[in-house]
Amino acid sequence: MGFNLFSAKGVPLEQQRFTWRDMVGKPISKLDDDAFTRARVILMNGVEQESIRFQHFAARANRALRVPLARVRRTEQHQATMVNWLLGPDHSPLEITLGYEQVAIEVTAAVAQQEPDPYLAQAYRFGMLEDFDHLYRYSALLDRVEGKDANNILQSYTDILPGRPTVVEHRAPQDDVRDPYDRRTAAPITKLNALTIVGVEFQVHEYYMNIGPQFADPVARQLYAEIASIEEQHVTHYESMLDPEEGWLEQWLLHEATEVYNYYSCVQQETNPRVKAIWERFLDYELGQFHFVADLFKQYEKRDPMDVFPGDLPEPISFASQRDFIRRTLLQEADLRTNGTQFVPMDKESQASIDYRTHINSEGSPSETVAAGYIWTPGTELNRKVAIAA
Repeated sequence: MGFNLFSAKGVPLEQQRFTWRDMVGKPISKLDDDAFTRARVILMNGVEQESIRFQHFAARANRALRVPLARVRRTEQHQATMVNWLLGPDHSPLEITLGYEQVAIEVTAAVAQQEPDPYLAQAYRFGMLEDFDHLYRYSALLDRVEGKDANNILQSYTDILPGRPTVVEHRAPQDDVRDPYDRRTAAPITKLNALTIVGVEFQVHEYYMNIGPQFADPVARQLYAEIASIEEQHVTHYESMLDPEEGWLEQWLLHEATEVYNYYSCVQQETNPRVKAIWERFLDYELGQFHFVADLFKQYEKRDPMDVFPGDLPEPISFASQRDFIRRTLLQEADLRTNGTQFVPMDKESQASIDYRTHINSEGSPSETVAAGYIWTPGTELNRKVAIAA
């Protein structure tokens, strides 16, 4: 049975309240909870942060909307807090990093398979292969810095293998900009996909920029700097898919629809009952916010909100291992490069990107250094202890 945004009313905005004890509850366990519970937590924090960020930008450009934006944004802030605080202190910053990359890989892979626009589906696959390689580099760093097996976090859902090498991912800025979808003809899922992945990638970039300087290991510091730069490229890559002709209220309505869609996806698949109750609560909150914005859209745009989004939500994002799809894509597309907005064979790559990459790697590549000689094997630290004892 489908889920319709306009028929499901949710909780009115004025009834959406929090206390500090309410917001800061018991965190999930990195080992006892399923890895996809953590993935949903990371995803929803990214989606919430994207909505908050957008609303701040919108407030700077819209005098009449400043109070309505502030009202919704306050609830979004508290939702983001409650979601993000589900990550507990049993995760090290590097283990959370692995979780971020697992989300970027598995969610983007799921999105790539449901995206009806062939060009945009290609763009998702392209970025996914780069995040796949980042996971491999950070797994090597976890082994180097903490002596831990990355699979304790990944729980065998995601392979730990090289993807498109990070050292070749550095591109000239003009080669990271993509062609946008057309707001008039794009399928609803296309709009939801783009905003979802923009939120994921922006969150990854911000986390790496903040956590990277806190490492003492010099290779770790350099690796976070290198991959943070790639994540900024990814934000450019994905946000350029959005149609720049969308108005502020149209964009706001789509952000709210994206949040509803993602919480709906989480509700359908969550295995932790306590966390599922949070997803259900916030699904109702986002529905209330969607209707609040839909009324503003009718008031100021004098248009039917169904002109922007028809109401029926697409099938939920699949929170499951996309291993077979990723392996096929890696085999077929690892050598793809870009030239302007287009994806091209390696020999057709933009010379501007080649020149940029040559210079930025001229004094060495942290991603190559950290993985030198690293091959992931199951139970790494336990195997070492056995070998030493023998």
